[in-house]
Amino acid sequence: MTRRRPDSAVHPLERRAVLLGMAGALLGAAGCTGGTARHATGATTPPSSGSAAASAAPSPATTAVLPRTAPWRPTSAEVHPEVKRRAVELVEAIAAWPSGRGGAAAARARVAALGLPVALVAQAGPLLPSADEAALQVVDAQYGGILADSASVLVVCRQWTRRGGAVRPGGTTVDVRLVRSGTGWTVTALHPARPGAPEAAPPNRVRRVLADSRIVLPPAAHADLRSGQVHDSVLAAMLDLAGTYRMYVSVVRSGHPLDVFGTSRPSDHPRGRAFDVWQVDGHAVVDPGTPRLLVERFMRDAAAAGSYNVGGPVLLSGSGTPSQFFSDATHHDHVHIGFRA
Repeated sequence: MTRRRPDSAVHPLERRAVLLGMAGALLGAAGCTGGTARHATGATTPPSSGSAAASAAPSPATTAVLPRTAPWRPTSAEVHPEVKRRAVELVEAIAAWPSGRGGAAAARARVAALGLPVALVAQAGPLLPSADEAALQVVDAQYGGILADSASVLVVCRQWTRRGGAVRPGGTTVDVRLVRSGTGWTVTALHPARPGAPEAAPPNRVRRVLADSRIVLPPAAHADLRSGQVHDSVLAAMLDLAGTYRMYVSVVRSGHPLDVFGTSRPSDHPRGRAFDVWQVDGHAVVDPGTPRLLVERFMRDAAAAGSYNVGGPVLLSGSGTPSQFFSDATHHDHVHIGFRA
């Protein structure tokens, strides 16, 4: 068994997570998680689902107060900050509204104010539930792919909705597709995650991952594990890596492009054979202040845990032809960990 190393001093990102986690507990925020809104100035962080309590199925809360959230905004460390900004502001406009401003018509008005096609509202799915009001916190926005004139941005979010006197936590991951136009980037499609129904009795290894406080899963990833459609190799690697690191997962199976972006090659994600990590030990992978040695060590430990295909912001040398390591613009903001079976 891998020995857990003691956590270092609490990082500011983690401190905010604890503070909002306490607020989320009062709301009964269960079954959805996330790290911190890593680029949102003054952003609060939704509670983490790494704990056993947060791994339970969502249930209505006893108080009707929505948590305070903050807009997520990219920093200059991104390859193309404007692409992520455009994707996120659309999701925020659709999925959050004050009392009396719910429904598709009001959402279309908010989307139109952004200069984006109002037809996108019809693709919002779980982002637009029936509720009196809603609050949204984007946990992370990572690339599903970035090319010269097209992009996929995976917007990982948590959402709280109020109906009457009850608040219910939720959230999803949305694959936002964009193309470059004459005036910048515009959104062409939304593809919300479809995790599938939960198993009645999750296997022991799934329960162990959901209960591990060092594996922080966002809502769609949490639902992926509960659905029974995630390969055992992924679960084993998560538990192995959690023996050394506290990791914030962004995407597992649902909410990811079906093919490797820009190709016809099937991605390992929709087949339940990969997961992405956007933050390690409280350090965002994309942050230039994150120790490169930490990211390199994490990538090598992911390979040692059985991954044949580890991608990230650092190109590492490795054995085999081709090497099990790769790096490109898409993976400058997260570590991809894939498995053959």
